[in-house]
Amino acid sequence: MSKTSSILDYLEAGIKAEGLRQKAIANNIANLETPGYRRIDVRFEELLAKALDSPGSVELSEVEAEIYQPKETLVKANGNDVNLEVEVGEMVKNTLRHKAYIRALNKKYKQIELAIRTK
Repeated sequence: MSKTSSILDYLEAGIKAEGLRQKAIANNIANLETPGYRRIDVRFEELLAKALDSPGSVELSEVEAEIYQPKETLVKANGNDVNLEVEVGEMVKNTLRHKAYIRALNKKYKQIELAIRTK
């Protein structure tokens, strides 16, 4: 795999993970008052870091974001653990990460386009 295609693969995997995370956050907010609902989150960065630290080549198609329940937050009397302020904060962080991935992807495509034009 060329260095360029691997960078594009990393960016694509990150964008997909942030899209999934955005859906998880929206689901959490939609269930803000649902009795017994436990918030969900997305695990991606840890899985990617683990794959990158392993010996041998990394096949990014095998590193996919996964949804999980952290179960580390305080549960209200109705059994729900969603906190609107936390979810809004997560949404802001997610949006910033998504924008960073998109900007890096745009920069990479501009570099490729420039390389094609100069030949």
